[in-house]
Amino acid sequence: MRRRFSAAQRRLLAFAAAGRCQGCGTPLTSSFHADHRRPFSAGGPTITANGQALCECCNLLKGNSMIRLRPWQSEAHDKAVDWFVDEATDRHFLIDAAPGAGKTLVSCAIADTMIKRGYVERVVVIAPRTEVVNQWARDFSLVTGRHMSRITGADDDFSTMKLDVCATWAATDALHDGFQELCENADVLVICDEHHHAAVKAAWGDTADSAFRKAAYVLVLTGTPARSDGRHTIFLPYSDDGRVSLPDAGSYRLTYGEAVDLGYCRPVTFHRHHGRFRVDLEDGSQLVITGDQPANVPNGHPAARVLRRSVEFYKLACVPQYDEKGAARLDGFQGSMMSRAADKLDDLRERMPEAGGLVIASSIEMAEYFAELIAGLEGERPIIVHSGIPNPDAKINAFRRTDARWLVSVGMVSEGVDIPRLRVLVYLPSALTELAFRQAVGRIVRSAGPDDDTRAYVVMPSFPVFDDFARRIEAEMSPVATGAPGGNDKRKCPVCRTDCDKGASSCPSCGHEFPARRRTFVTCDACGMHMSPTSLSCPRCGTANTQDFDLSLDEALRDGAITRGIDVSEEDLQFAEANADRVRSLVYRSGDAALIRMIRGVPEECLGLLRKILADVEG
Repeated sequence: MRRRFSAAQRRLLAFAAAGRCQGCGTPLTSSFHADHRRPFSAGGPTITANGQALCECCNLLKGNSMIRLRPWQSEAHDKAVDWFVDEATDRHFLIDAAPGAGKTLVSCAIADTMIKRGYVERVVVIAPRTEVVNQWARDFSLVTGRHMSRITGADDDFSTMKLDVCATWAATDALHDGFQELCENADVLVICDEHHHAAVKAAWGDTADSAFRKAAYVLVLTGTPARSDGRHTIFLPYSDDGRVSLPDAGSYRLTYGEAVDLGYCRPVTFHRHHGRFRVDLEDGSQLVITGDQPANVPNGHPAARVLRRSVEFYKLACVPQYDEKGAARLDGFQGSMMSRAADKLDDLRERMPEAGGLVIASSIEMAEYFAELIAGLEGERPIIVHSGIPNPDAKINAFRRTDARWLVSVGMVSEGVDIPRLRVLVYLPSALTELAFRQAVGRIVRSAGPDDDTRAYVVMPSFPVFDDFARRIEAEMSPVATGAPGGNDKRKCPVCRTDCDKGASSCPSCGHEFPARRRTFVTCDACGMHMSPTSLSCPRCGTANTQDFDLSLDEALRDGAITRGIDVSEEDLQFAEANADRVRSLVYRSGDAALIRMIRGVPEECLGLLRKILADVEG
């Protein structure tokens, strides 16, 4: 009897499942698994009535006997078990693998082997966020068949319960005594996810070092081992040059470039979004600022220092731009970023109908601003997650399970958050570190399976700091991966996954009607030709596609991270220029902690306005 479902049967199964995994509800990719409800080995026939459409994860994790590790995972698994059991010279093992390569699955498999061989009684997982902890609990249970309980700082009796547990790094302080007791009374394997959080002589690092000092084994996981501040992390030895110096036998490394070449991750293209900001001053003059051209503020200007700092390119890129009616400007800098990103997402959804985009914003106000931009461009408001939103983890999970286009985040979607359908990133964060950059890029490079032929795409301001980060990632990829993406004249039906002609208005297999493609254009300043916003230069005359964005002085003086939107006059600027150092010095000398915190939160250019407010109160 034939074991494999035919292409026609696969289309029927996908259609019956409405294009979603019948296990977890996530949108199906083209490489979904056609699974026998009654196993083929038990006499189950290969007919559609005995079939179901499952995502790769749900099918592979149906039972431990079905776990199939990727070649690198098998190598890492064997190497870790050999190190822990046969070498026995050090209880720590490091897996340094690219984001999206599959560190969670191989770690669960290592734990399962160590448990079955009798070396480990209990497993503890420490991860960065609640959402990631929940993912660990689910995957661990699926792989090992053992329940893993998520605990918080309020759980003080877990050490006496015979459970495997997972918690956030932030909860380790409150759980310290319980972890310590657990490690003293049982053979414990500790899995430290995103290990860079555990810096030496820092709160989380010191707590974890003390709590897990007597753990039998420690599995250290990271995809970005170097901290931005250069500090060392616990559990790992370092050489004089600051590099981790574990022997080769005690670690396994898989770079992003290797993961791309092996098909575990998708290659990434970086779009460096150019623009010229023109800031109108009160005297009628104008400043021009680009990513590689700082403002030429005359030295004789009465507020030169404040102006130079306030009109830095990246600060201006984080200033929301509104029209005369108070609506988000679709033709502003962020609007042009979103237009380019939306156009690229449209391209990607031709091949991956469920592809989604992620916006990482610098502040809550900027997140709301991006949401308004997206609603204006596409007529659909995105899902927003930040610290001011109730239950953000549920919203992230809802986005994961739908085919919604955009997710806008402030500090909520970073390390460890697994949303495989993300393919486009709009990057405008508050943290300008390489660690944060790599973690963000890691959200959009996870492969959806062997048939996934998409590329990840990053839209970011053309800014030297980001440019350097991007070049280092590009240098890790092979010439094949960094080359221009190959064309594909087919579009994928989101319902039955049939490959259709690019220009087809409906699917010939199931009749699904494709929505009309949104088309946007920009105009070349030199020759007036209309071109796609994704064009780097005009196809007619070759002029670079660099747009000008006009700002008033009041707009430019907004604090990019907080965006207060305070009107500041030239008089107040001059006062701030002349007196800022003296005012801050007086406050710091007072020793009043609350007052010091307050003055640190006031932009320097606003000190003159603060003086007026205080004078009004006194009067």
